[in-house]
Amino acid sequence: MPILLPERTLLNKEIIYEFVRASGPGGQNVNKVSTAVRLRFNIINSPTIAASVKKRLMKLAGSRLTHDGDIIIEAKCHRTQKQNRIEAERRFLDLLQLAMVSPKLRHSSHPTNASCVRRLDSKKHHGLIKGLRSKEKHEY
Repeated sequence: MPILLPERTLLNKEIIYEFVRASGPGGQNVNKVSTAVRLRFNIINSPTIAASVKKRLMKLAGSRLTHDGDIIIEAKCHRTQKQNRIEAERRFLDLLQLAMVSPKLRHSSHPTNASCVRRLDSKKHHGLIKGLRSKEKHEY
């Protein structure tokens, strides 16, 4: 079953699933059934994803990214293989959709002359008030 995205479809051959035994409690079931899912997707060799998205995706992947350019997502919170597979796909899609959003460009701004004058007047006024609190008499 391919994962569908807006305007794109990732083919099954781009995503590799590995089923492994989950760690932790679960009785005899955990020792004999491979329910944990390891989703592996190679970013570098993917023809489906644009270069700018690849760059952002590699940055977002963090420790889930291998030296070979694979993103590895593990899901083992559910009892069945099917639920864990759906969870891994959902996490991968969330990561991919975050990477598809291009960052907003920041335009530097600087304060107006009037706001600079108001700020300086406020500082002078505040300094005068503090000066009046001292025991020494100052002439203003």
